[in-house]
Amino acid sequence: MTWTFTDDVDVFLDAAGASLAARPAENTLVLTVTATLRRSGPHAYGDGAPLLGWWRGADGEVAGTLVHTPPYPPLLGTVAPEAVVPLAAALPLTGINADRATAEALAATWPGHRVDQEQRLYRLETLVPPSPAPSGRPRAATAADRELLVRWHLAFADQVGQPGTHAERLVDERTASGGLTLWEADGSPVSMAGVSPRIAGTVRVATVYTPSEHRGRGYAAAVTAEVSRAAREAGAEEVLLFTDLANPTSNGVYQRIGYRAVSDRLLISAERER
Repeated sequence: MTWTFTDDVDVFLDAAGASLAARPAENTLVLTVTATLRRSGPHAYGDGAPLLGWWRGADGEVAGTLVHTPPYPPLLGTVAPEAVVPLAAALPLTGINADRATAEALAATWPGHRVDQEQRLYRLETLVPPSPAPSGRPRAATAADRELLVRWHLAFADQVGQPGTHAERLVDERTASGGLTLWEADGSPVSMAGVSPRIAGTVRVATVYTPSEHRGRGYAAAVTAEVSRAAREAGAEEVLLFTDLANPTSNGVYQRIGYRAVSDRLLISAERER
């Protein structure tokens, strides 16, 4: 019953990939991050080398995963409760992104902690397109939109308190794969939404952004409903998204178009003992 660590994403996925795919909704972040590392290399998220780990229980099965891609905090997938204390002993963690129960259990091993963000994972049930729909129409983003898309991705990262280190790479990959959609009104883009590649039958809506001057008109709901519909029609078994619980507006928007809560995650940081 030990944690094993590596900087090789292929070694990690050989060990833990089946465990992750067995619970794709709960492990959606680890699945997409490791897929990006495999596709784009170890520095896809920044200059720091990644660290990946897995924990095996008494039965020899993988029952915990961790992926750390600096400058982002370490990210946990599903983790058995009995793996938390060994993780704290194995790594000098100063922050974590984990489901609420695991994050709180880990924080209990620290002298103190602060909650930096509370997120909620939603799953699409019956899609309910906004009615009445806002003016305009959706269209796939193209390479010609790159400057605007990078600027909007950077603004989104700043809005949610994340580094914008991989905005250009993300825009290029999603544009090439058809994973970015714009909502246009009067011939101009007013909102965007992205969708992750399908992994284990699951996709995740991400980077939903509307500039401040265009907010309050229903564009975000419309573009999110469009990418959700397209993902379903393309064969996704599950369509997921995360929200910041501090933003009741976005949580309400997604619930109105058919998303239902699955679980919560906390981004927490350790505080030094005084």
